[in-house]
Amino acid sequence: MDYTDESAIQIGRTNTAEIDALADLWVSLAADQRSYQSHLRSDENRGRIREAMARHVVTDGIRVARVSDEIVGFVMYSLERGDFEQDETRGVIRNLYVKPAHRSRGIGSRLLKSAEAELAGAGATHICLEAMARNERARKFYERHGYTVHRVELEKAIENDTHSKEDR
Repeated sequence: MDYTDESAIQIGRTNTAEIDALADLWVSLAADQRSYQSHLRSDENRGRIREAMARHVVTDGIRVARVSDEIVGFVMYSLERGDFEQDETRGVIRNLYVKPAHRSRGIGSRLLKSAEAELAGAGATHICLEAMARNERARKFYERHGYTVHRVELEKAIENDTHSKEDR
């Protein structure tokens, strides 16, 4: 496929008929993130992500990338709906994924820009997202797009009878 022709890559909306295919892509994303110490289980969360994707389709909070009618990536996003009033309206990018065979061809960048534009249009003044600390490639991708560290999450494993240092 010639990715130099931007028309070969279509970024657009999806529909509920494609939710199972999107859930399959999310399962691939979650499985890939395990190599970066993610605790998310991929297949075990298929039903939950399917429901989340259905909500995002209905609320117009998901965009897909297509190459020759094949969905090769997606991005999920929404405005943050927190319990506290804030100075800014934050848009949240929940997931961004491109199939490995289609990476490094601008698809992720186009998906990200699409989500950013939609969030800005909905009133977001800032956009946040998460990346696994050990996923250097993802972190560099987001940094190239102007994202900087805003908050740092720290984690510690608790040693007990069912989880010890030897288990890791």
